[in-house]
Amino acid sequence: MTDIAKRPLLPMLGHARGKRSPLTCQLKCGNACAGPECNTSGNGYFRDIASAALSRRSALGLGAAAAVTVGVVGATPEAVQAHGRGRSGLSFTPIAPVPNTVDDLTVPEGYDWSPIIRWGDPLFTDSPEFDPLEQTPEAQASQFGYNSDYLDILQDRGGRTGVLVNNHEYTNEANMFPADQLGDLERVARVAMAAHGMSVVEIARTGPGRPWSYVRGGSRNRRITLSTPFAVDGPAAGSDLLKTRDDPTGTVVLGTQNNCAGGTTPWGTVLSGEENFNQYFKGNGSAEQKRYGISTDDPSRRWHEVDPRFDSTLPGYENEPHRFGWVVEIDPQDPSSTPVKHTSLGRFKHEGANVRVAEDGTVVAYSGDDERFDYLYKFVSAKKYVEGDRAHNMTLLAEGNLYVAQFTGDTAAEIDGSGRLPSDGAFDGSGRWLPLVVDGESVVEGMSVEEVLVFTRLAADKAGATKMDRPEDVEPSPLTGKLYVALTNNTQRGTAGKAGPDEANPRTQNRDGHVIELTERNNRAAALEFDWNILLVAGDPAKNASTYFSGYPAQKVSPISCPDNLAFDSAGNLWITTDGAPGTIGYNDGMYKVGLTGRQRGNVEQFLAVPQDAECCGPVVHDRERMVYVAVQHPGEDGSFEEPRSYFPDYVVPTRQGDGEWALPRPSVAQVFPVGRDGEPEFPGAISDRPGRERNAGRRRKNGERGPRYRGYKGKATAETKAAARTAARSY
Repeated sequence: MTDIAKRPLLPMLGHARGKRSPLTCQLKCGNACAGPECNTSGNGYFRDIASAALSRRSALGLGAAAAVTVGVVGATPEAVQAHGRGRSGLSFTPIAPVPNTVDDLTVPEGYDWSPIIRWGDPLFTDSPEFDPLEQTPEAQASQFGYNSDYLDILQDRGGRTGVLVNNHEYTNEANMFPADQLGDLERVARVAMAAHGMSVVEIARTGPGRPWSYVRGGSRNRRITLSTPFAVDGPAAGSDLLKTRDDPTGTVVLGTQNNCAGGTTPWGTVLSGEENFNQYFKGNGSAEQKRYGISTDDPSRRWHEVDPRFDSTLPGYENEPHRFGWVVEIDPQDPSSTPVKHTSLGRFKHEGANVRVAEDGTVVAYSGDDERFDYLYKFVSAKKYVEGDRAHNMTLLAEGNLYVAQFTGDTAAEIDGSGRLPSDGAFDGSGRWLPLVVDGESVVEGMSVEEVLVFTRLAADKAGATKMDRPEDVEPSPLTGKLYVALTNNTQRGTAGKAGPDEANPRTQNRDGHVIELTERNNRAAALEFDWNILLVAGDPAKNASTYFSGYPAQKVSPISCPDNLAFDSAGNLWITTDGAPGTIGYNDGMYKVGLTGRQRGNVEQFLAVPQDAECCGPVVHDRERMVYVAVQHPGEDGSFEEPRSYFPDYVVPTRQGDGEWALPRPSVAQVFPVGRDGEPEFPGAISDRPGRERNAGRRRKNGERGPRYRGYKGKATAETKAAARTAARSY
């Protein structure tokens, strides 16, 4: 039976309200909310953990006085003044919320959009053209992957060229393949494996502030898939816990998968988080595997029937699941380089990782474990950042100290789960970073360093970390050093047998999520204590009285639900993309600007909305150029190849398909840009679908004859395509 044929048995059918569709629950995270709770520790139930943690720290000489004096590189008063605060060059009138039955990418007046690159677009000169009817693993390995997530646009000097880096989180075979091909497990699984991973793609434009085209055959183009060798570094490299039949050294792993968010380092490399890796493996029933959500049931993707390494019950493959769940680092400038898995940052369901460099050169990396009731972590490097020494800086994440967060509320007794604001006028408090590994030694009783890093969740349970409402993206502000944590939601908070509300997670059955602002004590990045407050408690204020926007009038904000990915503009404003709004507030997911200072603090303004069934990912804001970039993931998720629920991004119907166009959804990277004075988007000759003038008249598009074709895509979603998407049957 194929995975698609099992869909009538979707475990989350009827229970996915408050997050996403039951199909997305199955494909993206393996129905994590339907399975047994991974975190069965008592951390949310008793208060003596804090004193125990303090005793351990005192014994190790790790009290507050031991905090290293650090700060944020570039966050000096002069830097803040140079960038301004709260004023961005990207002015816009917020869009109205878009109903969750609209299949369109909606942008503000004065802006247009186009895809830079789509699933299946060929990356190399010898890559075959995209043909969804004739897919092969070899073709997909040389084409842009599926379901875009983390995104960055890294410009070269001069701003006319650069590279686009993108994660490919997971696949939806019902949208990728005709129904009559789904029974060919070998082919479908191998194509899906090749569609996971990452893409590095050269981009070009005629000048700064202009839209980009991708460069087919670019010298830096690269696909990273489940066949790409990764080196392993850090204390767990070579551990018996990482050795397998195919890798008896425990130092080389083939591939990366379920890559979610990420971050770009100050030295120009990209970090990517391996998130819901558990769903790909058949488990052996061990306690360690259960803590990571690895089931003894046959995985629905059935990869274990195609490749034995996905079956941990087989001799020699018991440790294969231990080789995923890491932060990986790639060099986007060198396609011949070997990417690395960093064991020092711990193994869990990393949403991503983002780096802050301190005044003394220490590198601090933050990461959230994206599962209900799991934790927030930080890593502090042993070695120091050296400006201009890229080779040295690429070793900084191999050695250092690992911590997990514990939060305490100022008015904990007043938290009753309703979301009611405490009497002191804020959800706030203090916290401490509990040590897991310090100076190369385990601080967790009964666990070696290798065990702490491979089974980090278990170590954090023992340390007494605070159970959070799905901590996803964690971003330090480049101007202030303050840390922002997206807590997407947790519908099980406060339900029978589960951890109840606390001040850092103040709502029972938290469907809409919230965002925490965290300040390291004295703004010292390596400090072991911090202060925190909740920036916003999300939801639609017109329907939900428990929303909170740092005192900004709730009736004036754009409704927002399920914050996921975070970014900043040059003025220090926070930008949020969402994942799950259609199932909570009834609107399509989107991208929002949030003020952080003064009278604009807490003001949420919606910039764009993605199409029906889609999630908005990977926000990049280049506000000085008035350019915004997003990854549009799983458009039309609930449809099928034969009956799509989205036609994004080309918006053509089967009877009007042009050369290189297909009447099906294609996850893509989209760019949003201002229109010209005449109301038309500007796509100059040489890199456009339209022929240039004079010397550019004979030049072909950089992205090839079948690349994205139109100057501007605003208005391409017609009444006909919208109606077809809206009335399409669901595939389950």
